[in-house]
Amino acid sequence: MRHIISIMLENEAGALSRVAGLFSARGYNIESLTVAPTEDSTMSRMTIVTRGSDAVIEQICKQLNKLIEVVALQDLSGGEHIERELMLVKMHAEGEAREEIKRMADIFNGRIIDVSDRTYTVELTGTSAQLDSFLQAFDRHLIVETVRTGASGIGCGQRILKL
Repeated sequence: MRHIISIMLENEAGALSRVAGLFSARGYNIESLTVAPTEDSTMSRMTIVTRGSDAVIEQICKQLNKLIEVVALQDLSGGEHIERELMLVKMHAEGEAREEIKRMADIFNGRIIDVSDRTYTVELTGTSAQLDSFLQAFDRHLIVETVRTGASGIGCGQRILKL
């Protein structure tokens, strides 16, 4: 099962390395990882997407909580949450493909952010599944390059990751 683990950790050199090292040392795969400072400049919020059984994820969370830099941790997949990912995709845009890309970008609430005589670059935000659906709507030969941020997530309502 896919899990999104949100971690509040001290914003200091080596913290990211220690978290990633914990995963690799135990043979767990990280599908995506995002990290950025929070409203408190001494803290960073890290979002890790991984797969595993509930027992494996519980073990990962226990190990993460043992790290000195980790202040708080929450498995967002265990309740209601909002998840978003950003994708930039450069596409061949010549002839009829130009209109098709515009139409699909509108359908998926994307924006064309760069235009050249041969390519469009589209910016999309949504769930991983929504971004996958956008890519699947096109022939592979139209897609030149794709960049994705990985998931970021936050709990719904009163579900808060706090210190």
